[in-house]
Amino acid sequence: MNVEIRPAKENEMEDVLSLINELAIFEKEPNAVTLTSKDLISHGFSNPPLFVCYVAIYKGKIVGMFLGYPRYSTWKGPTMHLEDLIVTKKMRNQGIGKALFSSFIKYSHSKGVKRAEWAVLNWNSDAIKFYQENGATIYNDWQVAQMNEKAIHNFILGNK
Repeated sequence: MNVEIRPAKENEMEDVLSLINELAIFEKEPNAVTLTSKDLISHGFSNPPLFVCYVAIYKGKIVGMFLGYPRYSTWKGPTMHLEDLIVTKKMRNQGIGKALFSSFIKYSHSKGVKRAEWAVLNWNSDAIKFYQENGATIYNDWQVAQMNEKAIHNFILGNK
């Protein structure tokens, strides 16, 4: 399959957002995405950009993407976080995910990071298997903690 993997362009953020929405449906959170394509442009093409995004192009159409950003580990130093790796459903199992993942790992390596990291849902057995087959360790002892916008607001109000 002739797939091109390259950095995303500003005018492709609507297609990237469509992939993000497709992932939200797959992850059983169809109404969770509040981000707009304008947000993606503003955040991803600012100076400095808040994230890096690569797209997979097949027959002139975006069929996948990865989005990642730099982090810092107090134990290791610079790291990269893979926020999402998405391949549209009809194009899965054709090597596109592997090509995107490879591009993310190579990009991370080029930045001199000490670790690449991401989260995977515990019920997404296909993704878990894919990551393990490609050398990743899936940890069961860490739990993700988050505060949404409302929780942050309530915390600030309660701790003045």
